[in-house]
Amino acid sequence: MEFVYRVLASAAAVWVATILPGINLLSGSVPARIGTLIGVAVLFGLVNLILKPIAKIAGCVVYILTLGLIGLVVNGLLFWFTGWIAGELDLPFEVTGFWAGFFGAIIVAIVSFVLTLPLHLKKLANRRR
Repeated sequence: MEFVYRVLASAAAVWVATILPGINLLSGSVPARIGTLIGVAVLFGLVNLILKPIAKIAGCVVYILTLGLIGLVVNGLLFWFTGWIAGELDLPFEVTGFWAGFFGAIIVAIVSFVLTLPLHLKKLANRRR
């Protein structure tokens, strides 16, 4: 159940990110939009699961030298890449450039964190027992 909640929170975060110019949800009907958002959320999660650890290992020195700020760039690139993959999979979602991906990834991270905060607090409360 927690997985479903996280996917829905990510889908809502991607929807919020579509307020930015350059991040476009291209489907028409409401059910199609919801399906696209869920698909993009799962896709972004898979891209992060597979590529982010590789980027962290390959760029370990850069992460240290920039005090982790390069992570923002990496997240932006991964979000941009997710938009490209979505297009290849015929999902009506696009991220038109690096800066749209950069700021979109920041919005997705913040909104996802806020929406999943109750899960984190519940886990913390269970650990203290």
